[in-house]
This record gives sequence, structure tokens and C-alpha cells, in this order.
Amino acid sequence: MTKARITLAAALLPVIMVMSACGPATPSSQAPDPKAIISVNTVEPASPLIPSGTDDTAGWKVVTQLFEGLVNFDKKGNLVYANAQSITPNADASQYTIKLKPGLIFSNGEKITAATYATSWSFAANAANGQLGASIFSTITGYDQIQDHHGDPKAGLSGLTVVDDLTLRVDLKAPDSSFPYKVGDVAFLPLPSVAYKNLGEFGKHPVGDGPYRFKSWVPNQGIVIERNPDYQGPRKAKNGGIEFRDYQSLDAAYADVDSGHLDILDSVPVSKLRTFREDSDVQALIDAGPSFRSLTIPQDLAHFGGQEGALRRQAISQAMDRKQVTEKIFQGSVTPATDFTAPMIKGHTDKLTGSKVLSRNDDQARRLWKAADAISPWSGTFRIGYSADGTDKDWVDAVSHSISSALGIKVESDIFPTAKEFSTAINKRQIHSAFSSGIQSDYPHPEGYLVQGYSSSAADGKGLNHGDYKSPDFDALMAQAAAETRLKESIRHYQAAEDLLLKDLPVIPLWYRNVNAVAAKQVKAAPFGYMGLPIYNELAK
Repeated sequence: MTKARITLAAALLPVIMVMSACGPATPSSQAPDPKAIISVNTVEPASPLIPSGTDDTAGWKVVTQLFEGLVNFDKKGNLVYANAQSITPNADASQYTIKLKPGLIFSNGEKITAATYATSWSFAANAANGQLGASIFSTITGYDQIQDHHGDPKAGLSGLTVVDDLTLRVDLKAPDSSFPYKVGDVAFLPLPSVAYKNLGEFGKHPVGDGPYRFKSWVPNQGIVIERNPDYQGPRKAKNGGIEFRDYQSLDAAYADVDSGHLDILDSVPVSKLRTFREDSDVQALIDAGPSFRSLTIPQDLAHFGGQEGALRRQAISQAMDRKQVTEKIFQGSVTPATDFTAPMIKGHTDKLTGSKVLSRNDDQARRLWKAADAISPWSGTFRIGYSADGTDKDWVDAVSHSISSALGIKVESDIFPTAKEFSTAINKRQIHSAFSSGIQSDYPHPEGYLVQGYSSSAADGKGLNHGDYKSPDFDALMAQAAAETRLKESIRHYQAAEDLLLKDLPVIPLWYRNVNAVAAKQVKAAPFGYMGLPIYNELAK
């Protein structure tokens, strides 16, 4: 998944406390150990631990604990100032003045100033530096002028003005009412000066300003972070550190929770979805989630461009039985998608125009496929890519069977051994099939799902638009939404853009993934937040 990206009003995920179908863990008079190291599951990050180069969940989990930004978000997704003292817009939200809190430092003692942020954001936005999160800076003045991959890597964003050590002025190309929330994205996190001396080495041993500091990383085994004693922000660590353990199999991770050898598993394997609620050896963690899952069909995939491609995308969507997959494969742990956001995001809807394309209709699917054949006869095999160390195999098999049965075509899996190899192939555009995809925004606002996932500025390796969809009409609707200072009016434009997405189907919406997790019996607190992941600094045992 990605991450990887808020609503101006709270309508978000409630905190999940440890609970079990068999009742809560046995109460203990012993207080949680503030020095305890909490073990959690993960997979190998796809990239070095550089905030603006992180677009996978495994990397996000670690980077967001090692670094603190201007803002973060509480358990319900409400904005909380962290490094920022204030973020103040002008009358039309085309310029912002950011005031930093005094005394901010990285864990190596380096001061954090307005210049720190200006340098970090310019580095991230500059195409010559090849950062995966670059597109999120596209609304800042000067972004277009530093999009030469062979240009000066030190060229900065002209829209950033360092007024003094604690004041940064940001000029935008157009009004953007979501900007105070957008700066909560991982790409906006600050980097110390040491990072630019040898970025590759820094990414292996990062120095941040977050609630934790880096301790060790053994590739394909795990990463350990420890509490940062110099951290003064709002996310105080209630434990001594976090051990992120790599697992190639969620079943193996579940077995370790069951035996008490792993503290938290944030995603229950498909094989345990039917039984984990009644498993007396674990504590079940269940609630709604923010993860939108989809099937991306790249724009340059043979037979999927132009009008022929639009017909085939609609046919494949209507050949899928989402309801059956959610019930039979996921045991109700996911919810069929009705839009391109997630249920707890303001503006989420099940009333989009053209939503019938998300319902199974084999006859209509065949008619659409036949109409596409009239443009250019189908040849070859439709393939669906995913990583073997994730949870996709069962649903891909089921969906492949329904597509093949409805359309009479050959459908195969395109399997990558690990999530890292899968993500790398996607990012380098080395995958030549449809593929499992999704968005889980760093900030719970429709902009974080729609602009980051489907805008032209987020295509071509500059964001989360991995299918490289480009639509001037969609981009125009996003600009209109950003110009509205009232969220209600913004949502009107966002939903119009989603109507357009249902026609073009750059990705085929599948379902929203709910939180289905488990904790070992020794865990005393395991809250989950708006991202559908553990609030790592509040884990306790």
C-alpha cells in the first residue's frame, strides 16, 4: 500500500483499545513498563529511510516515528501542531506564514529553523533528487522550474521565503485550503544538514527529531528504534522503543503473537479472519479503517488506452463480485468500495453517478468487452501483480476466476517475492500488468486520496499516481476544490471528480480494508489511530 496521504472537521476513526471476543486481558496491578521494547510486525522497507523518498507502509511506519513535522494528527485525525507554533493563511489561502516553536533540535543536537524546512522541501520537490514524494509540493510557487531531472539538485522552491529563524513564508501557485493539513504528509518532514552529505548512508542510519531515534537496521530482519530523550513534542513515548520485525508470512507473525513472542500484529492473515475473534491466546483489535484498495491498470498497458481501454476497464470492473470476495475471502473484514476515498473521510459517498460500474453484471461486462474488441481484438493474457509476502493471493485468485469466467479470457497472477521488489517494480515502471494498489492518506482529507492518487502532477514517478493517469478535466476539478475555503463546497468538486474517475477507471475500486489486528496477552495498551495502524508511542506492556 502505499500510503501512501484531512478533514477540516472530525469524522474519523476512533481509537481502538485492546479487546477480545473472550473479554479483555487479565487485569494486572503491575503498571506498564516505560522501558519495555514493543515488538511489531512489518516487511522490509522498499527504500532508505528518507521521508520524501518513502511511499510504502513499511517505510512510513518507521520514518514517522523518527521524524516530527510541523503538524501531526491525534487518534481521531484532528490536526495537532507539533513543530509549528502557527500556520496562518492570507485572505484567499494562496500564501501561508508558518511560525516554528523555539528550541527545536534533531537528535544530534542540530537546530531546526525555517531554513531547515525550506532546504528540506526544496530538496524533496527538485526532480534532480528523484524523490518519490515530490508531487505533493507541486502547488508551491517555483515547483515547475525545478522539474528537470538533469538540473541543479540544489535549486530551491522560489515560493519559500525564510523571514527569520522561526518564520517561513510559503507562496502557492493557486489557493489551497488544505495546505495546513497537507504539511502532515511524510514528504514534508525536515532533514538535518548531515543528510545531504551522503543521502544513501543517511537513509541507512537516519537522524531525526521525532519521539524515537534510530538504533539499528538488519536488512530482511528488522529495525529497532529507541525513545528519544530530547523530544519535546506532543507524541511522548510511553515505552522504551519499538522493534519492527520483518515477516515474510502473516501466518508466521500470527503464530508468534499467539505464543507471546510478538506483541502486535497489525493485519490478521486471511487464514485467521474467521477465528481470531475467538482465539483466547490473543487480544482482538477490530474497527473501521482508512485504507482504500484498488486494482491499477497502467495507462500504457496494451489494449487499455483510449476508448478501447475505457470499455475494457469497465468490463473488468463489472466482472468482479466484490460482495462475494468480502464475505468468502475476507470474512467481512473489508467493505466493498463505493468511491475513491474511505468511509471515515469527510465527503465519502455511496451515491456517485455511474456507480453501477462497481456492481457485478456478467452480461454487461461481456457487452463492454465485445465493444472493445470491435475497436481492437483482444490478444494475450490479463495479469494481476502482487507480492507474495502480503495478503493478496486469495482475493487475486478469486477475482481472476470471476474475470475469466465472465469474459472468457485467460487471467494469470504476476507474483513478486516481496513487497520491496513489488514496490520497486511499480516505482520504476517495470511492471507490465495490472496490479494490487491502494491509498491510505497521511492526512485524512479527500485531497490526500484524490490529488495524490490521480492528478497529473502525481504521475511519472512523482507521487502515488502509479498508473500515470492524466486528465485535464480531473486536474481542473482538483484546482476548483482547493480554491474553496469551505470544506462543504470543496467536497462538491471532489465528488464531481470522482464521477469522472468512475468513467475513466484509472484504478478499479475494490474495497476498504478494516482494521483487523491482534495483540499478545502481555500487551496492556494497543491504541490504533486514524491511519489504521498502531499509535506506536502509546503502545505499552
